[in-house]
Amino acid sequence: MKVVLPQINFIEVLRWMSVAYTAVLEVSEGSVLFMSGLLHAERVRRGTRKGTRALGTYKQAVLVLRWFLEDTRMSALARDNNIAVSTAYDYRDEGIAVLAARQPSLHGALLAAKAAGHSHVIVDGTLIYTDRVSTPGPTSGVDLWWSGKHHHHGGNIQVVSAPDGWPLWTSRVRPGREHDTSAARADPDLLSRITDWISDGALALADLGYEGEPETFTIPFKKPKDGQLTVDQQAYNAIHGALRCLGERANSLLKTTYKNLRRYRGCPWRLGDIVAAALVLLHHEHHRTT
Repeated sequence: MKVVLPQINFIEVLRWMSVAYTAVLEVSEGSVLFMSGLLHAERVRRGTRKGTRALGTYKQAVLVLRWFLEDTRMSALARDNNIAVSTAYDYRDEGIAVLAARQPSLHGALLAAKAAGHSHVIVDGTLIYTDRVSTPGPTSGVDLWWSGKHHHHGGNIQVVSAPDGWPLWTSRVRPGREHDTSAARADPDLLSRITDWISDGALALADLGYEGEPETFTIPFKKPKDGQLTVDQQAYNAIHGALRCLGERANSLLKTTYKNLRRYRGCPWRLGDIVAAALVLLHHEHHRTT
């Protein structure tokens, strides 16, 4: 017996499956206007003629902020703004660039920390997870972006924070296979600036991931292989841990505020600019840099 199936209009099905709704973006109007102002200045710098862009700077700012705050897919951002997906990517990348350009330098961040009277800063590395295929590393059988510690692909970002865990500065990205000491050494400014910071009597607290630079970072005592820490060393580690652990707050603030930092779908080498842009947004939203 032959069965004749009804003809299906898949376009109508897709329309039927689409649901429109009203959403609220958890960001202040001031941050949207700040973002819009940066985008406007960039258009003026480029000499962009009026009426040649699909979106105004305000709507572009909302698009960029939706991606940062909610990790909204680019296809959804394009559909919601009635633009091509490629245009949505261009608008997002432009937003990242104008924000990252305003990132404070480490020298400036540490000068501000000194002026604020901070007795120490905290240095800690965080891994931004990525969806990335295997990339050959420097040695055979080593995956460049695979972190053995986290068992995940990702990029290593160094974060310098205030004593209460407020992020002051973020580094360029390094491949996830690198430990914190290697990532710190790879940065052109981090070790030299921290050395200048401690030369004035302040401290730079870090965990044992930085044990390769004991003269630069104040780290806890490491338990001997076949021995025990002394009572004084245990007390020192307890105080050190209570102060240093607040540095984890800096990483948490960035990742919980901006969902796109929890798992990035794109070229991991771009993560340095993306995290720097998120830092600028965080500073502006909370009106705090130190």
